[in-house]
Amino acid sequence: MAAARPINTAAIEKGTGKTWQAWLVFLEEIGAAELSHTEIARRVGDTGEASGWWAQSITVAYEQHIGRRLPGQDGDGSFQLSVTKTLPGTMDEAMAAWQALAGRRTDFSGVAIASGPRMSATEKWRRWGATLEDRSRVIASVNQKTPDKAGFAVTHQKLASAEAAEVWRAFWKDFLKAF
Repeated sequence: MAAARPINTAAIEKGTGKTWQAWLVFLEEIGAAELSHTEIARRVGDTGEASGWWAQSITVAYEQHIGRRLPGQDGDGSFQLSVTKTLPGTMDEAMAAWQALAGRRTDFSGVAIASGPRMSATEKWRRWGATLEDRSRVIASVNQKTPDKAGFAVTHQKLASAEAAEVWRAFWKDFLKAF
């Protein structure tokens, strides 16, 4: 199974124009190891060298670097994963196909749906979400990549461990084969 990977520091370098080593020096200078996630991200953003998204990525990469967070782990200690697929057609067609596949289910892999599903839509996104009996959350989201292709992702959040995330990753990859 493909385990969650650490944040790609080469992408951070490309996206910010600053080497990962230079970010580490900055983070050490501000005492980031003693700061909260929010404070680190704020201080990185305050440099003007990283937008909000890059500031978050730098912060997570640093937390992984110092062992505060494992790959795939959220700030609250839970784990999440995403499985993606590009589909032909529009985002509305992709969401309709997802609803046909998942909409009438009462469980996923034997874990009952406790609440939902809920639907939401914006100009750029369509989302479907449900909370499972184990308190984890499943979110299916779709956006329009090109006029004839939709980007689809299933994100499973609030999982108890990295091992649980890998079990669910295998489930979702297999589930999406029918999609």
